[in-house]
Amino acid sequence: MTAEQVQALIRAGVPMAEDIDLRIDHLDTERAVARVPFHGKLVRPGGTLSGPTIMSLADAAMYAVVLGRLGRVEMAVTSNLNINFLAKPKPVDLLAEARILRLSKRQAVCEVQLYSLGAEEELVAHVTGTYALPL
Repeated sequence: MTAEQVQALIRAGVPMAEDIDLRIDHLDTERAVARVPFHGKLVRPGGTLSGPTIMSLADAAMYAVVLGRLGRVEMAVTSNLNINFLAKPKPVDLLAEARILRLSKRQAVCEVQLYSLGAEEELVAHVTGTYALPL
């Protein structure tokens, strides 16, 4: 699947993705890069992006890389997501780069690094997660 196809699939299946303007910037069989453009409606008290926004972006990036590797497996579902918040995101677009660490018949274990646009050297969050794959 292409980045555009995955973005359309996610937006059609998860209406919240449209609300946060989720974008898939890059997709191949090895990695996916997803983005949430900065918007004031995503900010929580303290002037930072909300945790649910950050987690949603990470989860979407994992889903995208799984689809990039396997094709259209809509029923792949998150079975685990572990997140470490490392730094306050800057008031710019947030990017997530996802890779598959291990792929088997039943699951895909992924890693996601999240960072603010223009500050790739400072991780905002680090995520590991598992997608359960349909038989």
